[in-house]
Amino acid sequence: MSNVLPLNFPVFLARNIILRKKLNLKTFWIFSFILIAFLLVFYVFQINSIVQNTYLLQGHQEELQKFAEENQKLELQLFELNSLENIEILVQNLNYERVDKIKYIQILKGRVVEK
Repeated sequence: MSNVLPLNFPVFLARNIILRKKLNLKTFWIFSFILIAFLLVFYVFQINSIVQNTYLLQGHQEELQKFAEENQKLELQLFELNSLENIEILVQNLNYERVDKIKYIQILKGRVVEK
């Protein structure tokens, strides 16, 4: 056993492992901080987009409600204009005559055209 030389290699190795752990821990915290900051910024942009789309949707719903009310008013006007009283007044203004007797064209059975 006298031929064995003691080396202090494990001590140097232990120091490198400790330095690596500190370096890795520091890198981990820096990476974590950057990731958290990125996710927070991304979250803010998402919330902004949701609020903007909600605001636009609310505006479009108000326009849709206005169009529905206007459509109802136009339907009422259409029914009023197409009432029988208005049609009779229109017919009198156009000088149409009332038909007394209706005569139908008689078509013989089995023939459409005759020479």
